[in-house]
Amino acid sequence: MEQLILELAPSPLPTFDSFAPGVNRAAVAAVRALASGGGSDRSIYLWGEPGSGRSHLLEATVHAMRERGCIALLLRSGHELERASADAGLIAIDDIDSLDAGEQISAFDLFNSILARGAALVAAGSAPPQRLAVREDLRTRLASGLAFELTPLSDAEKRATLRRHAAARGMALTDDVLSYLLTRLRRDLGTQLAVLDALDRYSLAQKRAVTLPLVRDALDALDLQRPQRPDSTRR
Repeated sequence: MEQLILELAPSPLPTFDSFAPGVNRAAVAAVRALASGGGSDRSIYLWGEPGSGRSHLLEATVHAMRERGCIALLLRSGHELERASADAGLIAIDDIDSLDAGEQISAFDLFNSILARGAALVAAGSAPPQRLAVREDLRTRLASGLAFELTPLSDAEKRATLRRHAAARGMALTDDVLSYLLTRLRRDLGTQLAVLDALDRYSLAQKRAVTLPLVRDALDALDLQRPQRPDSTRR
């Protein structure tokens, strides 16, 4: 029963509202405008290190387009380029710099066909377009639209976000608990918020406040205490 209480729930569907922008407000505003049908820019490229939120924003853009009744696709690998619909109002390509030579040709052709019919494309990678290890023609295409560097949240911004999330659930987090979570957990915000939700359930079941000893017990049970590299939860 304890393990069931502590089991991490699946991450909620990424949306613009669930994205903590930090210093990335201009990038969020641009993809929001594109997804809402506003603005004149039909191509946006996002880049940043793992944990900066690029995958979240791509998924949020696709979700917002679908909410408007539009066909929108998120492609995460080269072989998925083949399933791109000719009717799609938006194509999102994640990790575009991971495509091989043949897939880059397909991406370039897809890019041209999308813009030719007035649809939109959002792509994400790990470097600015000028430094991407891709074909020159694809690199030029990506640089021709808007491009934004995404910066991960600072520890202070994460601390504030975790406090707000905890307060919304009626949890009061002390500074030592917050410091422990930020030190011990993976640095992606999605994991940290999911752990907070599990801690809330655990504290209610145990009838104990969310103190440092309770957090240590819970993380031991979840086997999440080892520092890990950032994963793709909030790329």
